[in-house]
This record gives sequence, C-alpha cells and structure tokens, in this order.
Amino acid sequence: MTDLTRRLPASCWSVLDGELALEGVKVSEVAAAVGTPFYLYSTQRVRENYRGLAEALAPLGVSVHYAMKACANVAVVSILAAEGAGADIVSGGELTRALAGGIPAARVVFSGVGKTDAEIAQALKAGIHQINAESYEELWRIDRIAGELGLVADVALRVNPDVDADTHAKITTGKRDNKFGVDADRLGRLDNELKAMGNIRLVGLAVHIGSQILATKPFAEAYRRMAGLVRGLRERGHTIERLDLGGGFGIPYQNELAPTPSEIAATIRETVGDLGCALAVEPGRSIVADAGVLVTRVEFVKDGGEIRFAVVDAGMNDLMRPAMYDSHHDIVPVKLPESDIEYLAYDVVGPICESSDTFAKRRALPPLSAGDLVVLATAGAYGATMAGTYNARALVPEVLVDAGRFAVVRRRVSLEEQLGWEAMPAWVTR
Repeated sequence: MTDLTRRLPASCWSVLDGELALEGVKVSEVAAAVGTPFYLYSTQRVRENYRGLAEALAPLGVSVHYAMKACANVAVVSILAAEGAGADIVSGGELTRALAGGIPAARVVFSGVGKTDAEIAQALKAGIHQINAESYEELWRIDRIAGELGLVADVALRVNPDVDADTHAKITTGKRDNKFGVDADRLGRLDNELKAMGNIRLVGLAVHIGSQILATKPFAEAYRRMAGLVRGLRERGHTIERLDLGGGFGIPYQNELAPTPSEIAATIRETVGDLGCALAVEPGRSIVADAGVLVTRVEFVKDGGEIRFAVVDAGMNDLMRPAMYDSHHDIVPVKLPESDIEYLAYDVVGPICESSDTFAKRRALPPLSAGDLVVLATAGAYGATMAGTYNARALVPEVLVDAGRFAVVRRRVSLEEQLGWEAMPAWVTR
C-alpha cells in the first residue's frame, strides 16, 4: 500500500497482482461480475469501527445506537446488530429497516424533526426504546397518539444548546437558527406542559449538534450545557434518567485529524459522567464511512485544453456528497501504478448534465485511460443511502465483502424496472 491508498484502511485492503483487493477479493473481479458503478463494503472494517467505539465507551456504560441514515442497507445493519448495536432512526422506513436487520425495537431511538402521525404510531406499536421529541408541538402529537393507542410513550426532549460545531453549514444542527430541538432557554415550559399530558413519560434529554465534527471542544461545550439542564430539571422535580448525546463524530477524508474513540470517551466522562444518567450516542459516519468505496470506470479522458477531464461512469446521482458539500474523496486506480510514474492533473467528472457533477478538480493522479477502474474512497456513509435515479439512470448496486467472498446486497435497479413503478393515466393517449 502507498500514499495513494492512505484512505483505504490497511486492515482490510491489500494489493494482489498489482491490483486493489478488499478482504482478499480483487475489485476488478467484482466489477466484472456486477458492472460499474457500484458500492463496495468491508464487513471487517464495519466491525472494527463499531468495536473500537463500543469498547472505549463500555466502561462508562454508554449505549451505541447506529445512525441508520449513514448507510441503511439491511446487510450492513445486520453486521452491527450482531455486534449488539442499537439504532438511531429518523423515519418509519428506517425503523422497518432496523427491525429487518435484526436490531430489537427495544434498542431503537427515533429522532427527527418532522415525524408523521403514522410514523409515531408505528414506533409506539413496535415498542421502541424512546422517541426524541424535537418540539413542544411534537410532544402534544405524541401524547395524543399514545392516548389513542392506550399507551404511555417514553420520550426524551431534544434540546438545541446553541453550540457551533465548527462544521459545514449544511450539516450543523445545534445552533439557535437550526430547525432541530427546543431552545435551551424554553425548557421552563415543561413544568406546565407535562401536567396536561397523561400519555407521556419524560425520561430524559437529547442533543445532537451536527455531523463531521473534528474536535472534542464542541462536544464538551454541548455536553456541559446538557449536564446543567439535567441538574436544573431535577431540581424542579423532573426525573431525568437518560441522556442521549447524539453523534457527529468526524473522520478524516483528506488530511484532517479526528477525535479518537478514547478522546470521545474522555470528553463524555469529564462532562456528564457523574450525572447518573443512562448515556447513549448515535454514530453513523464514523462506523461505515471508510468501510465503503464507490467503484467506477473511466469512460474516456477528454482533452479540454488547459484542463484534462477523466469522465467516469458514476455520477452525482450515485454519490451526492461532492455536489452537496464540496466534499473530498480520495481517488485511487484499482490497478496501482509503478512507483516512479509521473502524475497528471485531472478533473474527475461524471456523465450527469450538471456542472456540479464533479468528484475532483485538478486532482493529481497516475495517467488514466478508458476502461480503467478507480475507487472513490471513504464513501460508505451518505453514499448509497442518498443515491437516486436522476437523468433516468439505474440505481447503483451495493456489494458486501467478507473474508474472501462477496455478495450483491442491493442489485442494480434498471430503467426498465423503474418504468414499472409508473402508470399511464387512462386519459392519456399514445
């Protein structure tokens, strides 16, 4: 492995016959069987990432609930279920996926700012661990639905602590102008509101300040504020027995330094470790991001004069992060170059009819040619789960590797199959 492959974890990636291999399976062999583009996941790396965090947090008794939105493939979820993970969901669909993957309802937390009546009812009927309510309006909705079902709902109130997570504006969630949670200075309303709600049991508080956070300082600030709120509510007679600390633990996509599991554990211990609450975290990206890559094929190299374009068959519909967040993904040829080869600058672009369909600009890479396979590294989180069918393209498949074997865990959904989802009104003539 070389500097070119620095974002491919050495524990699961290797070089066989001059080519990249994941857990002993050549990427080119999978490509020949499945076609490109496709997502490729490592079972081993998913386990390593989960165990590293869970073991660091175990002495504190922190429960780990995997954030399904990062990668909701049932096969991936099943790996984590077997490790003992719970789930953090944000929709009724994710609840269905979590249960299908083997995560017990009693280990599911339901977050999200806009839960529908049907989703709340689904969660209550399933008997999930708790609902994280995001507003007083939602508390009233949960109370009404629980009453209609003859149940008492365990609810944690999500608090917006007005903490700047120092991350991308589109993935920050803990500032006052974000849509998430109840402002910390409005918790006084609880005293009267809960008296009128007979179908809710307030079991705790929750917080989540954003995603891809690369320092412990924002977490520490948010957790200290939550500790103060817990103590204040207890003084007013509320039984606060749980504290959901959210997720957002960042990972390196380029040259960033990210908090280690032990640093996260130390931050939790120092800020809320003495509260006597049952603690929980909701990691997603940090569990699956570097466990997955997007494999794509170079269609051709276009001479643009001053710019050399490597046009690949993956598009922004397959991996939206660069278009949405200007995110960086290392790009690695599957057939590794000779060590002394001269690198060239490429704009790596897809076929979508949008200028934002660009994976990299002026990226230094070994010479590329039509037919070459390349991988976009660290694409396991918010990759396949955000993929779509823009430009009437097939929905990208997902492949899971485990100790020398691989399986397609979501097949490619062709245009012909997509047309079967649609119907022609009787009044339309052709």
